[in-house]
Amino acid sequence: MTSRYPEIYAAWQADPARYWAEQAEAIDWFKTWDRVLDDDNPPFHRWFPGGLVNTCHNAVDRHVDAGRGDQLALIYDSPITGSMAKLTYRDLRDVVARFAGALVARGVTKGDRVIIYMPAVPEAVIAMLACARIGAVHSVVFGGFAANELATRIDDCTPKVIVSASCGIEPNRVVAYKPLLDEAIQLAAHNPTNVVVFQREQYAASMETGRDLDWVDLMANAAPVDCVPVASNDPLYILYTSGSTGRPKGVVRDNAGHMVALKWSMSGVYGVEPGECFWAASDVGWVVGHSYIVYAPLLHGSTTILFEGKPVGTPDAGVYWRVISEHKVAALFTAPTSFRAIRREDPEGALIRNYDLSGFRTLFLAGERADPDTVQWAEQKLNKPVIDHWWQTETAWAMAANCVGLGSLPVKYGSPTKPTPGNHIEILGPDGTAVPAGTDGAIAVKLPLPPASLLTLWNNDEGFLNAYMRNFPGYYETGDAGHFDEDGYLYIMSRTDDVINVAGHRLSTGAIEEVVAAHPDIAECAVIGIKDSLKGQVPIGFVVLNAGAGIAAEDLSAAVVQEVRNRIGPVAAFKTALVVTQLPKTRSGKILRGIMRRIADQEEWAMPATIEDPATLETIAAALRSAGFEI
Repeated sequence: MTSRYPEIYAAWQADPARYWAEQAEAIDWFKTWDRVLDDDNPPFHRWFPGGLVNTCHNAVDRHVDAGRGDQLALIYDSPITGSMAKLTYRDLRDVVARFAGALVARGVTKGDRVIIYMPAVPEAVIAMLACARIGAVHSVVFGGFAANELATRIDDCTPKVIVSASCGIEPNRVVAYKPLLDEAIQLAAHNPTNVVVFQREQYAASMETGRDLDWVDLMANAAPVDCVPVASNDPLYILYTSGSTGRPKGVVRDNAGHMVALKWSMSGVYGVEPGECFWAASDVGWVVGHSYIVYAPLLHGSTTILFEGKPVGTPDAGVYWRVISEHKVAALFTAPTSFRAIRREDPEGALIRNYDLSGFRTLFLAGERADPDTVQWAEQKLNKPVIDHWWQTETAWAMAANCVGLGSLPVKYGSPTKPTPGNHIEILGPDGTAVPAGTDGAIAVKLPLPPASLLTLWNNDEGFLNAYMRNFPGYYETGDAGHFDEDGYLYIMSRTDDVINVAGHRLSTGAIEEVVAAHPDIAECAVIGIKDSLKGQVPIGFVVLNAGAGIAAEDLSAAVVQEVRNRIGPVAAFKTALVVTQLPKTRSGKILRGIMRRIADQEEWAMPATIEDPATLETIAAALRSAGFEI
């Protein structure tokens, strides 16, 4: 099949307003827009001003109204608790309308904020959609977030109500959420009117009389309410970016542009049809969960999966294949780190053979760099296309992708392929001018950003300008570094901060990681630049071995050092690869390279609120000490 990507991208370039107006016809409007784009106050661009819409109506009610109420909307699959639930679109509409009514009864109205602090349970999705139904602005905070970090978010968005669960459940432990929430409210200057608590059987939370309300009791007396029309650019949600310091960065998403772009992406990027099952193996606390567990699949009329488990250990490295087979998943979207974990536990892919994956079409990877070795392993074991794509919390959907729904382009390993329609991407040098193909630079998107991109930061326009718009006027600065090749394929090599200077030579740690990760005994790796008195900076690698790997640490280090020398050259000055049991990561799977660098350079650092396992940082420090570094 010949790809329609060149034709579609050219159509967007030729007339962006007409292109997005055509895509906007795929959603229901209470009132159509006055114009497609308001560009009167750049960089504060606004899509579809003058329109009236409702995201919950488009995600739920309209499918019921169209006669598809009996189709499955949401499948909750929790191997961690051994439970499962399935909701049709009619089921989802009814329970969302009732919880929306419960919020209205507690005084929540259009524009009020509601913090949702919950694990991956259906009630989290219901609460998000209920907020959208009445025009309230939800801010989902990843369940289990530290009390002080939650307190800063409470003070920043001043919620009228907080919706929580008594606990989250991890392998072999229960994480009590309510004590963390109680502490956060004590620390915060702002006090919510009410806290709604969904009590899970694994842990019964204590309740504060007069403030706390039981979810079940509240729903028993709740009267359903209809969808409330909101303006196109009214905020749908606030999502705080992980790892922010000082004042949190609350990304603000609108209603209309968000719906238009996400609805298009389900068919254009992912090639999924209404009625098919789509699975984003993430959490609702992250942008992937917002976009591709909750909103995009439901806007498209697909069936979405909410998974409460891990890629390994619940119960084994075959759980993804079980979910795909059992629920007839057409496409899976997950992070490369999930597949590295699966590969580490089952390097031969033996567990794949236990399941029928004949209906599974495509694996999509995003979240951090998809190293070619991981992509090729997945391709070989699954015998399915593996598609890398690139986007950020701020953008809500892919800036660059191999758009499967338009007909796939040839895959180039290490590249998320080409910019999606709506994204004019350039590689800029320090002076803000475009650099030639093959030259690394700052990746920037020419304004205006496409629909669904952040409007601003919550109550912080100046922070929005400083974080994204100041360095390269007329462009959104992504914070990523990379290059285009001669065929226009984009390569994301590292964060801008991860470009290191070795004796005057600027090198991407991502390029070195690609070489290291290709070793057959390595499950995953991270390369950072550390201070060096002679060269300024030198790279050092940390590697995690596959299960059953029999190679000695010193032999592996020598092998990868030599391979980096062969493929990148002596200029890389790569001389050390340390074997560790685990890499420190956020709960969303991103490796904490910045913290690792600060540990190695003996700089001050703070424990990130998003870290999955704090003990992994001591693992890094111990490895450095054992190699003779003064830590």
